[in-house]
Amino acid sequence: MRKTGILLLAGLLVMGSIAFAAGMKETEAKPVGPTYPEKAITMIVPYGAGGTTDLSGRQLAIQLSKHLGKAVTVVNQGGASGSIGAKTVLDAQPDGYTVLFTAESLGTQRVMGLSNLSYNDYTPIMVAVNDPKVIVVNKNSKYNTLADLVNDIKARPGKVKMSYTGPGGSGHVQALIYNKFGMQMALTAYPGGIDCLVAVLGDQVDFTNSNFSTVVSYIESGDLKLLGVSEMSRLPKYPNVPTLVEVIPEAAEYLKFPFTPLSLLVDKDVPADVVQILRAASAKAVQEPDWIAFVENNCLDALYKKYPDEASAKTFYAKWESIVDWLLFDAGAAKFSPETFGIPRP
Repeated sequence: MRKTGILLLAGLLVMGSIAFAAGMKETEAKPVGPTYPEKAITMIVPYGAGGTTDLSGRQLAIQLSKHLGKAVTVVNQGGASGSIGAKTVLDAQPDGYTVLFTAESLGTQRVMGLSNLSYNDYTPIMVAVNDPKVIVVNKNSKYNTLADLVNDIKARPGKVKMSYTGPGGSGHVQALIYNKFGMQMALTAYPGGIDCLVAVLGDQVDFTNSNFSTVVSYIESGDLKLLGVSEMSRLPKYPNVPTLVEVIPEAAEYLKFPFTPLSLLVDKDVPADVVQILRAASAKAVQEPDWIAFVENNCLDALYKKYPDEASAKTFYAKWESIVDWLLFDAGAAKFSPETFGIPRP
């Protein structure tokens, strides 16, 4: 009897061990725990509402929500050329629930002395789009062609007024390019792109370099005149409007590179699996018909097709910083040399 009981007990122990091992394998095969995303995601746009970054970020957020299954809520946090909002993303938990949709100012903040942040502090999810720079004037302006404006700037150095968003911004970079070809404007800084437009509409300045998506409605309504495009090619929607290169051929050296890239980024410490989920959702988001229509209607350059992965995105950012930061420094506009941060000359 005792022997039979011992054998029975041994059998039960063996079966228990087998069941335990099976349970362990099942647990390993199907890890338990939270899956991303489990709640709404906050997209920080480090500029005011209504500008090109805000408009593009909101459209991308709508499409991302469809593929993440959770709301992506846009929060505008402007100030200090985007450095305040950019810092907010790094101050948040690096869990993928706070993302950054930013313009190019992240690449100039170090040399401008605005912050010690750069693209290196983030992991790129997507280099999204480039919003072409256009030259606009008030509907009642005496300038009717791009050549009219260029010739007057050259004839009256420092007299023609231009609004821009401050040192280091894309409008400032445009002004520095003009400077290289004998064009000196009187620059007046405003908090954001919309403020720059209001200055033109109110005849406070003569012209501005704006992103096309910000001004297209004003051009269509007739409140602004579109004189030119600061790109290599004419806009499909306005094939009769010349490029700056057609008036100043030497400008091609600078305008062949996208100066106003908009990007979706996360803290570099966000886990790799979360990064992959965001990238997969982003890749699907830009295939949505509404996004494609938004890109076409605003003549945006789809950079996500040119820089489709992390390696190409990082190479692009490094080249961008090299070109723009040295342009700012050589013009005496930057506080620190790019060399200080290991940024080579282009």
